[in-house]
Amino acid sequence: MPAAIVFDAEGPRLSAEEKAFFRDADPWGFIVFARHCSSADELAAHCDELREAVGRDAPIMIDQEGGRVARMKPPAFPAHPAPALFGALYRLDPKAAVEASRLNGWLLGKLASASGVTINCIPMLDVPQPDADPTVIGDRAYAKHPDIIVELARAAMEGLKAGGAQPVVKHMPGHGRALCDSHFALPSVGARIEDLRSIDFAPFAALADAKMGMTAHVVYEAFDRDRPATLSATVVGEVIRGEIGFDGLLFTDDLKMEALGGPMDGRVSESLAAGCDIALACNFDMSQKLDAMRGATALAGEAARRTEAALAALAPAEEGDLEAGYKRLATLLRPVAPGA
Repeated sequence: MPAAIVFDAEGPRLSAEEKAFFRDADPWGFIVFARHCSSADELAAHCDELREAVGRDAPIMIDQEGGRVARMKPPAFPAHPAPALFGALYRLDPKAAVEASRLNGWLLGKLASASGVTINCIPMLDVPQPDADPTVIGDRAYAKHPDIIVELARAAMEGLKAGGAQPVVKHMPGHGRALCDSHFALPSVGARIEDLRSIDFAPFAALADAKMGMTAHVVYEAFDRDRPATLSATVVGEVIRGEIGFDGLLFTDDLKMEALGGPMDGRVSESLAAGCDIALACNFDMSQKLDAMRGATALAGEAARRTEAALAALAPAEEGDLEAGYKRLATLLRPVAPGA
């Protein structure tokens, strides 16, 4: 069985050293970033060489939310709106907003799958709170009300799957109260259990049938005062698997983020021991990759079952007119984005 870890390449294409490493390490899958996406042809070629390195049709992930979180960028790829734009449209015309969100998901799915990418890490289900850090969430959130987030996110997931890519709901069990950016520091949330359940957990519970999800590097003091969700067996077991009812494949958020401390092998082993299924090791150099593998385990048991279920749900992209799709999306969004 492959190792329960996801890696990426340091440069736009694989080095000989990386090819040899991936052959021996056999990670479950890979993730791509902007440096791999200079063009559709380059991205497709890179996806091919990643799969060749491990000798199988390995899953390949991307973070392509739209707005400021986009790896596939113009002019090589079309720009997509930030999720908040769909929430703004929902306030004017809910039906149009749901159509637009599904259409945007389909276009993102087609964009990814055409180049060999099979998983897009959307939608973000975090519910932003007034005093939260505006940079970590901001316009990445669909809306401020859980019910609206659920409706728009469900449409986006349906569209993405129709476009040939699998969605990943994030950041479980909710990043919307974080007072700092987990890329640079560890957020700690002191909200009451009742508030977390009624607001933060609600979108994830409503979409608990998703096949893939991602954790948050956030401490939830009501459940575990010492460890962030990614490293907390209590949060993973009692909240994500228990209260929320999520039984899909659970990725960690990027383990290189500064919210987490300690050596890379410890971050990998602790996250897997806490109940995460796959460790996400982004932008590691070769020495860090070697460290990470010392903490990785082979996929087995429930984690292996969940990977099989998630990949079995991947379907070929539905055909459609891309040019017409982008024109329709621009028309739908015109009331909230006149220049779209």
